[in-house]
Amino acid sequence: MIVIRCGEAPVPPVLVEHARVECAEIPTRDEADRVLRELDPDRRLLVCGTDAALAALLTRFMRLERLDVEIAYVTAEAGAVTRAYGLPTGSAAARLGMSGTAREVPLVRDETGTAVVGEVTVTGPDGGPLTGEAYADDDRVFTGEIEALVVHPSPELPGVRATAGRRRGLLRRLEWFDARAVQLGTDAGVVTRDGVPGRRPVKRASFYRHADPWRLVSP
Repeated sequence: MIVIRCGEAPVPPVLVEHARVECAEIPTRDEADRVLRELDPDRRLLVCGTDAALAALLTRFMRLERLDVEIAYVTAEAGAVTRAYGLPTGSAAARLGMSGTAREVPLVRDETGTAVVGEVTVTGPDGGPLTGEAYADDDRVFTGEIEALVVHPSPELPGVRATAGRRRGLLRRLEWFDARAVQLGTDAGVVTRDGVPGRRPVKRASFYRHADPWRLVSP
């Protein structure tokens, strides 16, 4: 078992005696490769960091076909990942990481080969309204203009959940759609993956369940 500390992420005291690898706040490809080289036979990593850090590591493992690695997520504050998978935070997350059981959960990725672990939002340029159309499998999520498209991974099949932010000037309860894939077409959409915004607007985006699951230590 190896503890990965991403940036200045706090490491609970219960983990201080375990082997540790220090990485950037968002681990680089080379750092992820080094982690895999140093991994012990138990194949379990305890990742101390943010949703973006976890996503970066999982993206690299997916591309290297190393999704056999057991991953425990140890974060100080609740966020999209802890809500999606019902995970604890802080010392409770560390204890779960040491003694809990890893189970296979769907891995969600996009067309660029980037893993999504917590939340994707798509807005128009500069955070403005999003204009276009999106489908979750055969269900239309929205058409026209909305505040944002929101996509989450799900611990259960089919693996992806999506909802359309409220239409401008219209108050209504959000409707979630469960699917294997979500596809968006738009004039200009800014994609933010696990808190990391894309470099430029896109006209199309898709988020879908990868062929292989990943192994998450869960309650």
